[in-house]
Amino acid sequence: MPLAPDLTSPRPSLEPASPPETRRTLIGVGINHALHDGYTDLIYVLLPVWQAEFGLGFAALALLRSLYNGALAALQMPASRLAERLGVRTVLILGTLLSAVGYALAGFSGSLVGLSVALTLGGTGSSTQHPLASTLIARTYGRNARGPLGTYNFTGDLGKASVPPLVGLLLTLTDWRTALWLIAALGVAVAVSLPWLLPRDHGAQAEAAARTSPAPATGDPRTEPARGFPLLVAIGILDNAARPAFLLYLPFLLQQKGAALTTVGFALSAVFVGGALGKAVCGRLGERLGVTRTVVLTETGTALAILAVILLPLAPILVVLPVLGVMLNGTSSVLYGTVPELAPGGQVQRAFAVFYTWTLGGSALAAPLLYGPLGDAVGPRGAMLAAAATALAAVPVMLVLSTRLGPAASRP
Repeated sequence: MPLAPDLTSPRPSLEPASPPETRRTLIGVGINHALHDGYTDLIYVLLPVWQAEFGLGFAALALLRSLYNGALAALQMPASRLAERLGVRTVLILGTLLSAVGYALAGFSGSLVGLSVALTLGGTGSSTQHPLASTLIARTYGRNARGPLGTYNFTGDLGKASVPPLVGLLLTLTDWRTALWLIAALGVAVAVSLPWLLPRDHGAQAEAAARTSPAPATGDPRTEPARGFPLLVAIGILDNAARPAFLLYLPFLLQQKGAALTTVGFALSAVFVGGALGKAVCGRLGERLGVTRTVVLTETGTALAILAVILLPLAPILVVLPVLGVMLNGTSSVLYGTVPELAPGGQVQRAFAVFYTWTLGGSALAAPLLYGPLGDAVGPRGAMLAAAATALAAVPVMLVLSTRLGPAASRP
C-alpha cells in the first residue's frame, strides 16, 4: 500500500532494501531493543537487593531508578546528533557497549555514589536505542516500514519479560555482583553481533541533503507533513501519560474489589501480555485500516475498557484486562510508523529523537507530578477516570492530524 507522494524530496528512499538485509536489520534492532528494555526494567529486580546491601531508603532507591530513566529520556536528541557524525550503526553499537559497561560497573560499586554513576552510564547508552533503531527500520524498509516498526516495538516487551526473570534466577544461584557481570557480558555479545546484523548508513546522505535543500515556500503543500508532526507528538504524549496513570492505580482498585496479591499479579500479567500483543498487531492494523481509524479505535477502546474496569466486579475485569492491554499499548506502534511520513524536512532520525524524548519524558513525569497527587485527592477510581479522559483526549487531536496525513495513512 503506497504512502502519500514523496512531496518533501529529498526524503530517504521509500524503496525497501533487499529481503536479506531487511530481515537482518529487523533481527538486529529487535535483539538490541529487547536487551535495552530488559536492562531498563531489570532495576526493579535489583532495588530490594541494593536496599539490603547498602541500607538505602526509598528516596535513594527512587533516585537510582530516575537516574537511568532520566538519562535515557534526556539524551536521545544528543544521541541522534552524534549519529549524524559517526553513523547510526556505530552509535547503536557504542550505546549497547556503554549500557553493558554501566551494569558491569554497578557490579563493582560499593556505595550509592558508585551505583548512581553506573546507572547513569547505563541510561546514557540506552538513550541511543529508540530513535536510531527506528531510523534504521524506516530507511531499510522504506514505504513498508509501518509493520516492522510495530514488530520492533513488540521486541522491547520480550526483553522486559525475559531479562529481569533471568537475573532473578541468577540471584538464586549466585551473588548479585556476579549476576550483573553475566548480564553485562550478554550486552557485550549483542554489541559484537550488531556490525554483522545492521546495515551501513545508506540513508544518511539523503537526510543530509534534506537539511541543506531550500525550504518550500509558504503555502506549499510540502509543508503540511511538517506541520502535522507536533500533533503526532501531542498524541504520543497523551497516549504515554494514560498508560502509567492506569497501571499505577490498577492494583489498588483490584484490592478494593477483593483481589488477593496473587490475583493482582495475574491481572498485571494479563495487561502486559495484551500490551505485547497490541504492539505486534496494531502496527499491521494501521496498514489495513489507516492511521486515523486505528488510533481512534485504540484510544476510544482504552477509555471504554478503563471504565469497564472501574464499574465491573472482579471476575469480569480479569477477562477485560488483556483486551485493555492491546488497546493501551497498541497505539504506540501506529504512531511510530507515522513518524517517517511527518518528519520535518525529511529528517527522520531527528524526528524519532524528538518524538521519543517528548513521549517518554511525558510518561516519566505524568505519574509523579499529575496523577499521583490526583490519586491522593480523589482516590484510585477518580484517577482512573482521568486516565480514561487522557486517552480519549487523543481522539480529537488525531482527527485534526488526519487532514495532514497522506491518503494511505489516513484511510485504508
